[in-house]
Amino acid sequence: MLRGFVFGAAAVVATGLLGAYLLIATGGIPANADAKPSGLEEWAARKSLHATIARQAPKGSPPVAADDANLAVGVKIYAANCAVCHGAADGEASNIAQGLYQRAPQLAKDPVDDDEEGEIYWKVRHGIRLTGMPSFRATLAETKLWQVTLFLKHMPDLPPAAKEAWIAVPGQTTPSSTQEARHGT
Repeated sequence: MLRGFVFGAAAVVATGLLGAYLLIATGGIPANADAKPSGLEEWAARKSLHATIARQAPKGSPPVAADDANLAVGVKIYAANCAVCHGAADGEASNIAQGLYQRAPQLAKDPVDDDEEGEIYWKVRHGIRLTGMPSFRATLAETKLWQVTLFLKHMPDLPPAAKEAWIAVPGQTTPSSTQEARHGT
């Protein structure tokens, strides 16, 4: 009886794996960036991201002070590396951001100030797999990673000099240029 149960369980697993393989191999799971993800895909990505961040994100205070100078440098780093996907102070998504899967949050409209610094730092340093969010570990020094992290954390309540620099970051597109691109004009 146990032997039959084990054989039956193995057959169910093998059939499931074969079915999953055929679904993937025949293009049954969309790979295009403009397709709506399945609920299972969204759940798995979100669950994995939260678990990884909870395990790996640094805890405690950042090693860089959230002062005017560091926040202003953070604005410059963001403008050079992040604004094309996450937007400028105007909150408008660029043409690149509009074509991303998963959609990049427009941080002027949906800030991350309620996230812990360690979580923000982790996302900037490591990126997020299968989303378009790159890792900046190889291109930004530790201090710069923390400076942009602090800017993101304090974006809604920046001191005057940093706020002025943030407002001066140019937007990547305008609504009229997006409409023109769609209509071929």
